[in-house]
Amino acid sequence: MTNDLLQALQLLKSKEWVDLTHTFGQDSPHFFMFDDAKFETLFSHEDGFFAQQFTFPGQYGTHIDPPIHFVRDTRYLDELELKELVLPLVVIDKSKEAESNNDLSLSVQDILDFEEKYGRIEAGTFVALRTDWSKRWPDKEAFNNKDEDGNNHIPGWGFEALKFLFEKRKVNAIGHETFDTDSAADFRKNGKLDGEYFVLDQDTYQIELMTNLDKLPPKGAIIFNIVPKPEKASGFPVRSFAILP
Repeated sequence: MTNDLLQALQLLKSKEWVDLTHTFGQDSPHFFMFDDAKFETLFSHEDGFFAQQFTFPGQYGTHIDPPIHFVRDTRYLDELELKELVLPLVVIDKSKEAESNNDLSLSVQDILDFEEKYGRIEAGTFVALRTDWSKRWPDKEAFNNKDEDGNNHIPGWGFEALKFLFEKRKVNAIGHETFDTDSAADFRKNGKLDGEYFVLDQDTYQIELMTNLDKLPPKGAIIFNIVPKPEKASGFPVRSFAILP
């Protein structure tokens, strides 16, 4: 005997599902202040079972940042509600622009241009910035994209664009394909990650190092951000995926 919930599951499973998560390893790209991950075998099949130990920062691979990552006295990862982790998904595609200008910072005008074509961004959505930076994975050198002086050139969100999305459009969360919320150029100019602090100061989360955004429509998909529940965690690798309309 079927019910509404089982029918909804059948409907969801009839749709296309897209994995938005990188497979990460011991030599994957990561924030420059972190060490490489370590995967160690504790027991092999010769011992009767295979078990490993994993050592890595919470912000490793495709990962989730809860508010406490930047903002004191705010929520830890385990305090995020389940329903916060499943949201309507909007994807703003600036991949061509980021390819020609690696220092791209998304502007308010970029958002308005998107809305003129696809309609107003609804409240309560998850907005992802597509730059196709994920196609550089797992090449560390390509992902860091340093010039001769050692400066990174990596695209990101502009601060005013983030303020517009959260204050004027009332979105719930954001995500991107790069290490940080802010573009590397803005980070150098400001000396800190103003955009990332602002997002987490909204008592919400963000997903970093996303992939396969090029397989998603601008609107209509749903994002799921599935993550373990370590106690008092500042972040953790996540399994993000989207279900297409």
